Amino acid sequence: MILRLLNFAVIGALVLAAAWVYRIKFDATVQAEQLAKLRTEVRHERDAIAALRAEWGELDNPGRVQALADRFLHLKPIAPTQFDTLDALPDRPAVQPATASSDPIGSMIENSAAPEATETPATTGSIPIPPAPTAPGPANGAPRQ
Repeated sequence: MILRLLNFAVIGALVLAAAWVYRIKFDATVQAEQLAKLRTEVRHERDAIAALRAEWGELDNPGRVQALADRFLHLKPIAPTQFDTLDALPDRPAVQPATASSDPIGSMIENSAAPEATETPATTGSIPIPPAPTAPGPANGAPRQ
């Protein structure tokens, strides 16, 4: 009787072990299918990236960009008077604490706007057009008050 019970226990253990091995095999098969699917997706994405890089290289061609710039932008050549050194830049404005109710950039624009600066110059560039010379007289050498 004990031998028969032991045989049933061993047979039950073998059935459970077989089920467990079958489940591991099934999970491994599912994982292999997912891996194959991911490898296919990665291959398609790499192909898409290669195609986009080729298209980017074609679009980024300097000759093509220059032709488009000539066709659509109508730019004027740069004059040598448009260049200046960094020493000619005005000093940096003093840093004022920003508050929620003030606009620091707007206040800098308003403070820097002068009546002479509102005139539109004939050409653009970083060097301002020098003022027209005035007639010599005693008022020229005197400081302004």
